[in-house]
Amino acid sequence: MKRLYFLSLVFVSFLLTITSCTVDEPVSPNEEEIITTLRYVLTPTGSGDIVTFEFQDLDGDGGNAPIITNGTLAANTTYTGSIELLNEAESPVEDITVEIRAEAEDHQFFYETTASGLTIGYNDSDANNQPIGLETAVNTGAATTGTLTITLRHEPLKSADNVSTGDITNAGGETDIEVTFDVTIQ
Repeated sequence: MKRLYFLSLVFVSFLLTITSCTVDEPVSPNEEEIITTLRYVLTPTGSGDIVTFEFQDLDGDGGNAPIITNGTLAANTTYTGSIELLNEAESPVEDITVEIRAEAEDHQFFYETTASGLTIGYNDSDANNQPIGLETAVNTGAATTGTLTITLRHEPLKSADNVSTGDITNAGGETDIEVTFDVTIQ
């Protein structure tokens, strides 16, 4: 009798254990945006030519080399800049810029240059008055050459030291895209 009672308890415990366990759904992290194209358009205030820097990598990392269009800026000129991000692997093409604008608190562009006299400042901000970088003010100095690196960070620490002025050093977060262009000022 004790044996039957013991086996019954074991069986009931086993059934309760099996029925109380559930398979957890896998937790999917926030998917990164797929960015195949970055276009940085600089429009001079007053007269002059519009300059477009463009990076396009339709087949993603590891496939064919990306197509990079560098730019030549006029010396001693002020430009307004605007960034456009696209996922051209989708049909229709997905405008990632819309998502960046909607999630402005979670994104910031950083502009680093080796061209002396080229300065880039923010012309837009999120709801917390922190920079985004979709819209910029660009000033050129004397003729020179160098590089311009544009980096988009997801969830940067916008309140960290110097991040709001465009210094990426303390920004943290994850890089969504980073592109280096050759720039000429003449």
